[in-house]
Amino acid sequence: MYHFTVASSVPMAGEADQVPILPYLPELIFGLIVFGLFFWVVKTKVVPNLEAAYQARAEAIEGGIAKAEEAQAQAQAALENYNAQLAEARSEANKIREEARSEGAQIVADLRSQAQAEASRITESAKRQIEAERQQAVVQLRQEVGTLSTTLASKIVGESLDSDVRQSGIVDRFLAELEAGNVRPEKVGAEPGQDA
Repeated sequence: MYHFTVASSVPMAGEADQVPILPYLPELIFGLIVFGLFFWVVKTKVVPNLEAAYQARAEAIEGGIAKAEEAQAQAQAALENYNAQLAEARSEANKIREEARSEGAQIVADLRSQAQAEASRITESAKRQIEAERQQAVVQLRQEVGTLSTTLASKIVGESLDSDVRQSGIVDRFLAELEAGNVRPEKVGAEPGQDA
């Protein structure tokens, strides 16, 4: 407890010997002892705990920074890996697309060549069939021409030319002369030696 005294402007007897700035000596010693005890408690108990807490906090912060840097490095590596895989996938897709185009062009070329071969085969078959039908028509026409010519010749000559050997010889000779261009059409009723 502090006591305040009001100082008067008149000095009292016996007070003149005391120095007004000097503290009371028992209070000063007691204050120094309490301060020393307080200082010792703070130094031995409080400061080490504060230092340990500061050290733990610093280590936690440094560990967090290291973990953050490690996580950032892993994220960067994952991003680079993803970009590499994406580029590889794009390259693979382009390669597959080009292969598909090439295979498509090859399939079209194969189908075109097959179609041309089939068309050639059909054309050749049609030509053979036409040639066979033409040969058949020529044979049939020869038979009809032979029959008609022998009938006509029989009527003109007045004798029968129905013999197959005779008929075949006459028809063959007539057609040979016709193909050679030795037979000329004549007008009915015209005299021999006169051209139409």
